[in-house]
Amino acid sequence: MPHYPVDDIIIGKAFDRRLMGRLLGYAVPYKARLAQVVLLVLLVTGLGVAGPIIAMMVIDGPLEARIRGDGGENSAALVELAQLSAIYVAIALALMVFRYVQNLTMAILGQRITCDLRLKTFEHLQRMPLAFYDRNPVGRLVTRITSDIEALNELFASGFVTLIADVMVLVGITFTLLYFNVTLALVTLAVVPFLLLATVVFSKQARKFYREQRGHLAHLNAFTQESIQGIGIIQVFHREEKNSEQYRQINGSYLEAFQKTVLAYSLYFPIVEILSTFALMAILWRSEPLVEAGSLTFGQFYMFWIFLGRFFQPIRDMAERYNVLQAAMAAAERVFQVLDTPEGLLRTPTSGRQPTSRGRAEFKNVWFAYKDEEFVLRDVSLTAEPGEAVAIVGATGAGKSTIINLMSRFYDPQRGSIEINGIDAREYDKRELRQRIGVVLQDVFLFARTIRDNIRLGDTDIADARVEECARYVNADGFIRRLEGGYDHILTERGGTLSVGEKQLLAFARALAHDPDFLVLDEATAHVDTETERLIQDALAKLLQNRTSVVIAHRLSTIRRANRIVVVHKGEVREVGSHSELLKKNGIYSRLHKLQYK
Repeated sequence: MPHYPVDDIIIGKAFDRRLMGRLLGYAVPYKARLAQVVLLVLLVTGLGVAGPIIAMMVIDGPLEARIRGDGGENSAALVELAQLSAIYVAIALALMVFRYVQNLTMAILGQRITCDLRLKTFEHLQRMPLAFYDRNPVGRLVTRITSDIEALNELFASGFVTLIADVMVLVGITFTLLYFNVTLALVTLAVVPFLLLATVVFSKQARKFYREQRGHLAHLNAFTQESIQGIGIIQVFHREEKNSEQYRQINGSYLEAFQKTVLAYSLYFPIVEILSTFALMAILWRSEPLVEAGSLTFGQFYMFWIFLGRFFQPIRDMAERYNVLQAAMAAAERVFQVLDTPEGLLRTPTSGRQPTSRGRAEFKNVWFAYKDEEFVLRDVSLTAEPGEAVAIVGATGAGKSTIINLMSRFYDPQRGSIEINGIDAREYDKRELRQRIGVVLQDVFLFARTIRDNIRLGDTDIADARVEECARYVNADGFIRRLEGGYDHILTERGGTLSVGEKQLLAFARALAHDPDFLVLDEATAHVDTETERLIQDALAKLLQNRTSVVIAHRLSTIRRANRIVVVHKGEVREVGSHSELLKKNGIYSRLHKLQYK
């Protein structure tokens, strides 16, 4: 059996009172509309029962009088027939209008509730720390906010209320039948135990097949996402046919599971039809002596006949709603699991201290581990003074990038503290803290929006003139002007049409436009050609002017002018000094320098 996340295949109960209670909580702001839906359901149920009763009254009243052929009664019968016919037409028209309004209202209610829930889930995800995303693949989270919430929309728009309506129709028909003729009503209801037995067996099988189907679908989605993300590697190594064969197998398993679900429905519905046929035969067999005895009229017989068909229709509908309800409960479980995950990295009570100076950062005996006690940083202490350029170097995995993640408070250290402008980073509002720090990574992320929007990043306080000024300052204006539309050019996903160097220049313009206290550069000059590196170095010199900066680089040529260089080795600070001082020490930095240049 292929591996897929457990929470992607758990389907839970077909009805969970706790989850339904939480879901209905999102309907509270729309209680007036919800009350309108309930009222419409009552009206539709009542009118649905009234129609056959009017037909019974027509048969037993004016039609019977006209058959008897009495002159005086004939005239009165015509009047009564016209009146009842008008009432019947009015009921039919009202039923049509109320059903339309009911369906429309339910659809709007469902969309509004799921819109609110989707927005709340998205906002919650925006506030989650990076540690949460380390544990949860992006594809799974996208599923939570799209298809899982869409399943809840189906519940509100066509599942839950419609299920209540079906139950009310059954109750209404049952009481009507019992009121007019107990004997025939009991004959009709005699098939209910067999119907319940068939429904229980069906629900168990449907649940089993649905679980199987969902598991294969989760595997199919995961494999599809992985294949699209890794399409370059697949094509380079000629894995297209092999990949297609694997996809064919997974897709086939999903098809097989889906066919089992279809088979369950294909068996269940004919059983319902057979039982309804038996009920009809029983009514025909039992009606004859009752009609002869005068305890059952032809109108009542017609009403029972009509109601018999309507009695089994809600049962068939409820079987179809079973999957909707089951999918919605599973989706709700997974969505609420995300919403119930604590945001983490909460703001600690302020100590009352005021910022000592703009652009000072200090790590005090910091210990940090991504997992348990596997420490990536061990007792790290370092300081960046205002206006100073501090470079951090070390082998891959030494903990360099972790330092800037902690500085931006994407994670909190297990021990020690980090002070920004003289205040513990945990005392800041996260938004305020990150506004003070401009980060330029090696892998620059660009959105599929205009150049202008990518530099501004939604900050409407940054004017267009400021955007263009920053781009000119960091040497990005030249290539931007060459693009179609210039600053209004819309980038492709992740800026796929730009070179690595062009992306980095845009990242510099973005950082400058937000005017941070600190500038953090993580491998920002790696993998670029000589000409682009010249532009980047010129831009860096301007950016670093009068601004505290922390520069992480493997290429030691980019950090020679740093005020101080911090050498990190196996999570510990091993050497600190200028470029020339560290070369004289003949230690780790000196060895790294020799490996690169000699």
